[in-house]
Amino acid sequence: MPNARATHLSRRGILAAGGALGLGAVLAACGDGDAKGGGSGGNAATGASGPWAFKDDRKQTVKTDKAPSRIVAFVGVAAALHDYGVRVEGVFGPTTTKDGKADVQAGDMDVSKVTVLGNEWGQFNIEKYASLAPDLLVSTMFDDAGTLWYVPEESKKKILAVGAPTVGISVYDRQLTEPLERMLALAESLGADVTGDKVKQARKRFEDAAVRLRAAARSKPDIKVLAGSASQDLFYVSGTNLSVDLEYFKALGVNFVEPPESAKKQGGGWYESLSWENANKYAADIIMMDNRTSAIQPADITQGTWKKLPAVKAKQVIARNPEPILSYDKCAPLLEDLAKAIETAKKVA
Repeated sequence: MPNARATHLSRRGILAAGGALGLGAVLAACGDGDAKGGGSGGNAATGASGPWAFKDDRKQTVKTDKAPSRIVAFVGVAAALHDYGVRVEGVFGPTTTKDGKADVQAGDMDVSKVTVLGNEWGQFNIEKYASLAPDLLVSTMFDDAGTLWYVPEESKKKILAVGAPTVGISVYDRQLTEPLERMLALAESLGADVTGDKVKQARKRFEDAAVRLRAAARSKPDIKVLAGSASQDLFYVSGTNLSVDLEYFKALGVNFVEPPESAKKQGGGWYESLSWENANKYAADIIMMDNRTSAIQPADITQGTWKKLPAVKAKQVIARNPEPILSYDKCAPLLEDLAKAIETAKKVA
């Protein structure tokens, strides 16, 4: 799912993949990733004091004298933290569209109130970053090598030299529930109230949506779902084995088109690239299309082969964000939308 110039795949990889511990009690979150915080953290409205630490998914533990309050993060991480009440000062990654509105990956953030260090792949303004006096940088990771997403490899040393510690949350080869828990643990360590009604309700909505999706998949096991992404020249068909959302949906019983490993080799195991003439290679009743601004949206696809696909003709095409915003509030609708699509789908392929 990596957009992956970062992971040395083509940037299409991510397109198609779609692809603290301080003193106190231990918050177990997904295996051996632990978070502790002095009090309730140091950023959200609840405030906190005392030492802070967080063990990230690189198995690296960041320790500071107090909870970070000047956070810089990849935009999707910032959007998730925002949902938990944790403010981020600066962001990098797709934040605003060409007309200045919030990108889909910015979630509910007011993008006019954060400093944008870079809006595209490879952009990261180090001078602006340093001027924020950051005390923490957070991003996701789409590989098992600890590569921080959208932190340019060529300027990584200069970025790290600013002095802010870094935290990586893995979204590679695991189910969605795991990074959701990890982000929740990070937010709590930074001061989020994760025991309040808002978070409880969002989590229940997510859990209910999972039950609904499992039931929908069980009731219509023959409905075939394809996860795709569009560029001018190619149609990408994602495999399910690396993407957190698709792995989870598959575990719930959704019947996905799965390109063979040999076909996904050029895409680093994430996806198969097809010419538009071959876009009908796989039979599908529902198509989930990459809704990020880096991909061509279904309404703008002009290729005749696309328009002739059975799922397209039946209007059984839904949106998918291959980089889910990792809060329960944002992930619940992903399950609900897919469940509804399967519940209402006709067998067309």
